[in-house]
Amino acid sequence: MELILILLSGTLGFSIVLISIPAILKVARKKNLYDSIEERKIHNSEIPSLGGVGIFLGFVLSSIISSDGYSFDSLKFIIAAIIMVFFIGLKDDLLAISAQKKFLVQVFAALLVIIMGNVGITNLHGLFGIHQINSILGIFISLFIVLSIINAFNLIDGIDGLASGLAILASFVFGTWFYISGHVQFAIMSFALTGSLTAFFLYNVFGKHNKLFMGDTGSLVVGLIVSVLVIKFNEFNILKTTSYAIGSAPSVSFAIVMVPLIDTLRIITIRIINKKSPFSPDNNHIHHRLLALIPNHFKVTLILVGANTVLIGIALFFNHLGINMTIQFLLIFLLGIIFSFIPSQLVKWSQTYSVKESEVANQPS
Repeated sequence: MELILILLSGTLGFSIVLISIPAILKVARKKNLYDSIEERKIHNSEIPSLGGVGIFLGFVLSSIISSDGYSFDSLKFIIAAIIMVFFIGLKDDLLAISAQKKFLVQVFAALLVIIMGNVGITNLHGLFGIHQINSILGIFISLFIVLSIINAFNLIDGIDGLASGLAILASFVFGTWFYISGHVQFAIMSFALTGSLTAFFLYNVFGKHNKLFMGDTGSLVVGLIVSVLVIKFNEFNILKTTSYAIGSAPSVSFAIVMVPLIDTLRIITIRIINKKSPFSPDNNHIHHRLLALIPNHFKVTLILVGANTVLIGIALFFNHLGINMTIQFLLIFLLGIIFSFIPSQLVKWSQTYSVKESEVANQPS
């Protein structure tokens, strides 16, 4: 019965998004609701950016329907917070609002989930020698995690299929663990997101006349949901009482959302070094560097999702070896940093090689 409900959540999420997107596209075209064409943006045609509306509907409806009959008190607060970020994202997609206002709503939504929804960090599993933490510190750490993941997915949403592909990977991995470890409610929630995003992915990547973006509406909602899954994954692994318990939950969960988090850290560091605002847009993201080498959105998305999958495998291998928690986390973090700079370095080498070839070609014979 549990597996049926989990499969139902994924199927419902997929079906609702698949059915709703054509209607969303029809409204967007009729009302001329297109993503703006700017120099820094990769697309050069008018494409609706309201895919997040479909993702929102698919996730919320499938989660509510599939979890019926289960005690899931947190869900009403999670959905309330999702509604908050959904509407601020929708307003930003349609009218554009300041980053400060958008961030403020994120803070309120995060606090609603953490305090009222009981989705907060209470234990660091021995990371840096810290285990149990007090409630106030837990709220601040949880708030940092939620805001970081929300904005990481918002910033990584730069090419077709990337944000949704990485979120599909994360929700599928978390959902699988929640299921095998007996946390059915959060498995339902995870697969509701997986199904909803899979349908969106098809339109976003393979759509021709029916292509659309998720926009801030989608990326903020997706980031919030994934942050909830990260926190609950860590909380459910505090007591190592089952054979499926993850001893180094912080490092494994970090690896699961590694690409968007490390890219955000990298891009903000570059902006600060260049004396720019951390929120100023540019083309220095890891997917922009890869596109300079491989000018194909789908291939770049596959590379990054594949790399994130490898990092998850490495984190699980470290967990299996039973290496010290802090060492595991630092090793995963270091691997992520190294990986994030590889595309930029390859671009530099490629440019240097092209210049040398040009110089040789222009030399008099």
